[in-house]
Amino acid sequence: MTYPKIAISMGDPAGIGPEVILKALAKLENSRFQPVVIGSRAHLKETYKHLKIKGIKNLQDPERFEIHDFPITGKVILGRGNPSTGAASFGCLTIATELVLKGYCNSLVTAPIAKHLWLEAGHRYSGQTERLAELVGVPGASMLFTAKSPKNHWRLNTILATTHIPISQICKQLTEQLISTKLSTLLSFCRQFTPKPHLVVAGLNPHAGELNQLGKEEHEWLIPLLDQWQQEHPEVKLEGPLAPDTCWLGAGQAWAGENKGPDGYLALYHDQGLIPVKLLAFDMAVNVSLGLPFLRTSPDHGTGFGIASEGIARSTSMEAAIITAHELG
Repeated sequence: MTYPKIAISMGDPAGIGPEVILKALAKLENSRFQPVVIGSRAHLKETYKHLKIKGIKNLQDPERFEIHDFPITGKVILGRGNPSTGAASFGCLTIATELVLKGYCNSLVTAPIAKHLWLEAGHRYSGQTERLAELVGVPGASMLFTAKSPKNHWRLNTILATTHIPISQICKQLTEQLISTKLSTLLSFCRQFTPKPHLVVAGLNPHAGELNQLGKEEHEWLIPLLDQWQQEHPEVKLEGPLAPDTCWLGAGQAWAGENKGPDGYLALYHDQGLIPVKLLAFDMAVNVSLGLPFLRTSPDHGTGFGIASEGIARSTSMEAAIITAHELG
């Protein structure tokens, strides 16, 4: 039987990407997919050898999965990324995307990269999502984080209206069209799991503006927009804008197994959404790029340069990213 192929880009080779890939593939060895890792064959073998010497047993041997070799220029020192490792992670992502676009692979999983090293290598992007949008020719992709509670399998879904921009630019980026588009994208994703989702929108200002006392954006355009969107989608239970400091309380209770929480959250800026997601589901959440012609997932952590040589990186989020790509891709 031929199983679907999943492209897995190595990420920054000086980080924990290669380590968590080898650990995740060992744990998922009997799953019904074929991994295709895009990265340096020599570095993956060296990582395998390094981890074995440290006494780590549950690793997938690079000889046992397909590798599209991307040689690295210069020496890799674990924990010390440089422009060469940044260029390697950029090249791996590009080749992995091409493999999916050509139909060789069904979906894409990306290990973490260092944005500042991309910049030092001459690639000015705020993240992998933005590079992917350029490669596939779409005006923009949506960043959504999803995770299943180990207590009751309730799924936490949080989409971001804005992503990697300075906080001073958030209000300039937020528009009625953007919010409407992100809500519809969130709805489409959540409908994979429930036909009539319960969606929640976080406010922008403290206490969601508190009747114009702490900000006017909610009253001037966000509330009217949500009212109109609700009329167009009467089957959806829509709440918001809610005070950001209490918006995710229901998610916390649901994650602990106390009840069923909302099916999806819309956060208006990066840290507003990622703080609750990582507090509840760090190591279990998956970054999903929506709006591309294929499914892309990624672990919800960074390169881990500080622990890259120690062999202690947990592969839970990488495992979840691969499983999500397999199940939804």
